[in-house]
Amino acid sequence: MDHFIQLENFSKIAPYAQLFWQGLLVTVLLSLFTVVIGFVLALILALMRMSNVRPFRALGLDKDGHQKEEGFLLALSKFNPLSFLATAYVEILRSTPVLVQVMIIYFGVFGIIQLPSFQLFGFIKFNRFFPGVVALGMNSGAYLCEIIRSGLQSVDGGQTEAARSLGLTQKQNLRFIILPQAVKNILPAIANEFVVIIKESAITYTIGVQDIMSAVNAVKGATFIIIEPLLVATAIYFCLCFPTSKVIAYFERRMSRGDKR
Repeated sequence: MDHFIQLENFSKIAPYAQLFWQGLLVTVLLSLFTVVIGFVLALILALMRMSNVRPFRALGLDKDGHQKEEGFLLALSKFNPLSFLATAYVEILRSTPVLVQVMIIYFGVFGIIQLPSFQLFGFIKFNRFFPGVVALGMNSGAYLCEIIRSGLQSVDGGQTEAARSLGLTQKQNLRFIILPQAVKNILPAIANEFVVIIKESAITYTIGVQDIMSAVNAVKGATFIIIEPLLVATAIYFCLCFPTSKVIAYFERRMSRGDKR
């Protein structure tokens, strides 16, 4: 196996260009689906963390209806199960390696749930692609949750009071007042998460997803060349991430320009 860069090796891996093109398509699709799943999951988690559901609220009151000053029942009355579950999910997913999460989802969850073994576009194995999307989407949701929560909390509370005075319900306030402003604030961060996912998606080749790194592995096995395929993969990732980050920065400047007075 060659361990030094040799120009003639690029001609040897040229016949495998189709694998890299397929890997490019898989990486882009993987990233797009992951962002969508991650955003929806993160929005639910953020709303759960910001909720005020306290089923044991009554235990914190004395017989006269006043709040107790201390004790276990007072602490229990402040317990919010939705916020607790969302916080636990976020902390666990953010504190464990994404590789471990991918392995648990693929071997643990989808080792029990049998997925249909058909191919998308004639070469993407669904029973490997879908677990990869789920695992990355769950991981992305944990990170996007904090971004969305901070975006929702960044909207001035006075607008909520104004919405209530106009007769809007909490749901209408969230849909028409808070969310549009919050999305504008967090859109650059969500777009940057897309760039991060493009790079993190390389981990899914370990479960057989035919992404860019899977193409590298296939070329290495067929030609015993490793450095040159890795350089090709590096160039593809760069061509995906660098222009995307520049487009994001452009729109971020345009959006922030509209906020200046």
